[in-house]
Amino acid sequence: MAKRVLVVEDNELNLKLFCDLLEAHEYVTEGVRDGREAVVRARAFLPDLIVMDIQLPHVSGYDLILQLKADPALRDIPVMAVTAYAGREDEERIRAAGADAYVSKPISLVRFVDAVAALL
Repeated sequence: MAKRVLVVEDNELNLKLFCDLLEAHEYVTEGVRDGREAVVRARAFLPDLIVMDIQLPHVSGYDLILQLKADPALRDIPVMAVTAYAGREDEERIRAAGADAYVSKPISLVRFVDAVAALL
């Protein structure tokens, strides 16, 4: 059975890129453009992995990671943060919130796919 990946990304082009890339590697994806829907969609979709943009309007990916990790039904799902934040302090803060991996934008397609495979 194919692994399921929830992609939380407000940029339409990035969302399409991530979903298309994952689907080309035989993952089942669901995209979420509005972070305010991410936790509800995660509960409904029950993904094996969540790819989380950090810079989202309305609610940050950082805050969403905290919410996901506080939810007993979702806390064990690995989260891969994908962000333009590239400083060491940013990565440490995001990992401390519960992210299992951290990939900086612009992404390397090979590195992105390798990071997903490592988490699954």
